[in-house]
Amino acid sequence: MKWAAFLLATVATVAGAVAASGPASPDADQAPASGIKIPAGYRDWKLISVAHEEGSLNDIRAILGNDLAVNAYRHEALPFPDGAIIARLAWTYVPSEENDKIFGRSQSFVAGSVTNVQFMVKDSRKYAATGGWGFAQFTGGKPADEALLRTCFPCHAPAKARDFVFTHYAP
Repeated sequence: MKWAAFLLATVATVAGAVAASGPASPDADQAPASGIKIPAGYRDWKLISVAHEEGSLNDIRAILGNDLAVNAYRHEALPFPDGAIIARLAWTYVPSEENDKIFGRSQSFVAGSVTNVQFMVKDSRKYAATGGWGFAQFTGGKPADEALLRTCFPCHAPAKARDFVFTHYAP
């Protein structure tokens, strides 16, 4: 039960941070080497899931999807249709002294500073060489270089059975 309360608090915190955060880039039209631009209004997309990565990343993530992606998730329709876009917003994962005071012990973690935002864009023709997905990452509003983007597809290859997507829908 405590774990469920923690997860609910984490989701609420991340959702609040998503809603309250400003745009990831002051220039939303800036496109990386992959040709993918930061989609207008992506912060208003529906929440697909949240995740916490430990180790060297140690971040908390909100995974959002446009209507095509969310519909595919809800109906378990694989492969994802062309035009589906999945966004991954990441923040540092930090303890919340304010929340811990209320709980009376150390147990609460929240999103800290923004680390980056990533996008997967489904276009089976344009990105045929990478399983039909194009990849983009923006850090501090600036696009990742081509060398970093070349590491995306090999990392996603083990998820081929799920159309190269790691995240499962959390209704």
